[in-house]
Amino acid sequence: MALATSTLDPRLLDRLRKIRLLALDVDGVLTDGRLYFQADGVEIKAFHTQDGLGIKLLRRAGLQVAFITGRESPMVSHRAAALGVDHVFQGCEDKLATLRELCNRKGIELEQVAFCGDDLPDLAPIQRAGLGITVPGAPPYIRALADHVTERSGGHGAVREICDLLLEAQGHRDALIDTYLHGKR
Repeated sequence: MALATSTLDPRLLDRLRKIRLLALDVDGVLTDGRLYFQADGVEIKAFHTQDGLGIKLLRRAGLQVAFITGRESPMVSHRAAALGVDHVFQGCEDKLATLRELCNRKGIELEQVAFCGDDLPDLAPIQRAGLGITVPGAPPYIRALADHVTERSGGHGAVREICDLLLEAQGHRDALIDTYLHGKR
């Protein structure tokens, strides 16, 4: 069960309220981290639908979303397009530099960014973002250095958990739920 913001440390809640951009690694965060290849060499990725809706809800609430990944994959571009994610950076060797450049372009401070990653290439942005997040499958030293570890695993709703926390902390969740209850989407 995802944490309610009322059970969170007040310092974490304060950080959640400041976030304007959620930046996500892909493999291990939006997916379970496994790579699938067909016999013809075509790569396949599985994305969780609840993560997708969470991203759409964040965007409806006015938050920006970015994918920053070290690999290149057409599936990432397709998924981003389906979710309306405009900020997609693939083949990134220096994720922190990419994140800083995006922040500069958008007029956002690193303090207003939540970054979720799961391994060493994600460590610098996890440490420098306003809120560094990881998933349970990350190595112990990554989990120890993150501000928050999700309860759900990468590719299994971890991103939705983050989205729900942001929406609740920023006062958007109940209004968004109401649109589904009353068909005002």
